[in-house]
Amino acid sequence: MSPITAPAPVRSFQADRLPVHVFAGQDELARFLTVTVRDILNEAIARQGSAAAILATGNSQIRFLRLLAESGGVDWSKVTLFHMDEYLGIPADHPACFRHYLKQRVESLVRPRVFHYVAGDADLPLDECARYTALLRAQPIDLCCMGVGENGHIAFNDPPVARFDDPHWVKLVKLDDACKMQQVKEGHFPSLEAVPPYAYTLTIPALLSARRVLCLAPELRKAVPVRNLVQGPVATSCPASVLRTAAHATLLLDLDSASLL
Repeated sequence: MSPITAPAPVRSFQADRLPVHVFAGQDELARFLTVTVRDILNEAIARQGSAAAILATGNSQIRFLRLLAESGGVDWSKVTLFHMDEYLGIPADHPACFRHYLKQRVESLVRPRVFHYVAGDADLPLDECARYTALLRAQPIDLCCMGVGENGHIAFNDPPVARFDDPHWVKLVKLDDACKMQQVKEGHFPSLEAVPPYAYTLTIPALLSARRVLCLAPELRKAVPVRNLVQGPVATSCPASVLRTAAHATLLLDLDSASLL
């Protein structure tokens, strides 16, 4: 594949401490993010000999992850990867399992040094929280790539369970109905009742511990949470609004998701 270049945004502005870039479409957004991620990882490898990143899942991430895997330009043997959430009790081969998603779309294609997964079907869930917390705390994170849910969540920090000052780094949470309905509408489960009621999630302090945070939020269905993120109060009613306090974060939108701004 020929080298890709980063397109210019059609609009840029600041929301408190958060830089926001709006792109003409999802393809331009994915290209910009891919180039930015590649540069961050390569800078970390040049500086310290390795890099570590947290990746998100979800339909909004598919274009970006495909382009990142196809475009090359990163020595993935020097990159350690983590993911940010997983359903409680779900087996690793379930089509909706986030381990399954990331093994297919990332690990099998780029062969990183290691991909640390949350074992959703671990026999001792609290021990699994402790195990994954220890892995994260032992590995400084250079980059966190995240999305925004239709209820404003980041990872599975839904409004009822989000804490900006959470003392935990990994915890078990009950998913709210808006979050579960998004999983149904995206085609991952046949009904609301089929969505697991609980999940593991990295907490907001864990996500924001990364040196750089890039938040990808395209599509018209994200227009309301994006408006709440950018123009509403910084509050757990829209957990993603915490990004406005993080100068090391950047929000990346397309014209559809920015249409209410």
